[in-house]
Amino acid sequence: MSDLPDNARAVRDEDAFDVAAVAAWLHDHAGIDGVPEVRQFSGGASNLTYLLRYPDRDLVLRRPPAGAKPSSGHDMSREYRIQSLLSTAYPHVPAMIGLCTDPSVLGSDFYVMERVRGTILRGDAAAAHELTPEQVRTLCTRIVDLLVELHGVDTAATGLDEFSRGSGYVARQVAGWTARYAKARTDNVPDFARVTRWLDGTQPADVASVLVHGDFRLDNVVLDENDPLTPVAVLDWELATVGDPLMDLGSSLAYWVQADDDPMLLATKRQPSDLPGMLTRREIVDYYAAKTGLSVDNWGFYEVFGLFRLAVIAQQIYYRYHHGQTTNPAFKDFWMVVGYLDSRCNALIDRYEKENR
Repeated sequence: MSDLPDNARAVRDEDAFDVAAVAAWLHDHAGIDGVPEVRQFSGGASNLTYLLRYPDRDLVLRRPPAGAKPSSGHDMSREYRIQSLLSTAYPHVPAMIGLCTDPSVLGSDFYVMERVRGTILRGDAAAAHELTPEQVRTLCTRIVDLLVELHGVDTAATGLDEFSRGSGYVARQVAGWTARYAKARTDNVPDFARVTRWLDGTQPADVASVLVHGDFRLDNVVLDENDPLTPVAVLDWELATVGDPLMDLGSSLAYWVQADDDPMLLATKRQPSDLPGMLTRREIVDYYAAKTGLSVDNWGFYEVFGLFRLAVIAQQIYYRYHHGQTTNPAFKDFWMVVGYLDSRCNALIDRYEKENR
């Protein structure tokens, strides 16, 4: 029996489901006997993730929040299929157990996978503080290597190219996230008008077409429980698709808070990316470019886009809280984060425009 993960809590009342119905479905479709003990992982802010604890194994269930409509952000079938196809070429995804598309079981699609045992670096994870700066640097480069490896997967050979919409990914992303922000905006956040105009006017062409993760962060990486310098799995494939690799890197680094950042940014930190030994954002960009051979001359665009996209995600979550669709108190101040990200985007635009005069 594995130890209980440190972020597995009692299930919130509003996120509870019919455990017996899921247990019966798992028995019929995967031959798994018994009714599991259920805990809820506390880290998710979009789809809901649960630990299903059986006497001899741990499984994980993923489902959309109550009332969510199937879409690119809550499409369980899509998330399940991407991981299933990817596993043939990229050994860092959890093993899939089964996908349920019968609404009579849970009221929505859901899928179940094996739990990957190991350490996940969240917040100020104690495990990370036990490493020397040299070990931290090694771990950091190995995690970036995971992203490089993912971007090198042959999407045609794996069948993942079914998720490609062809060229124009950058343009679609700029337009799509701009529209999502407008739809989710509340009256206490800025309009991001200058930021979206700048992104639309400076966007480069796609540099490549690869499988992108869409949410690649330290706290979505599982480290070997016996070797904390070895990453063994990448979690949370909700936003994965075929697209531009530098857009993926920009989105990832929007979460990367480093030790010399301002106090507001440090206060938003969700992962120990500021530890002594961690690469800075610029060092990661240069390391990635050296590994892939891609030019990062237009990095300013990808950096601003990543921060804007993060603001949209935060605002979409806050919108649910603002309108009473969730009562999770962790989301009540997200509007302030959105305002901060608008200021940060504009400061970066000022800097890049000054540099390119």
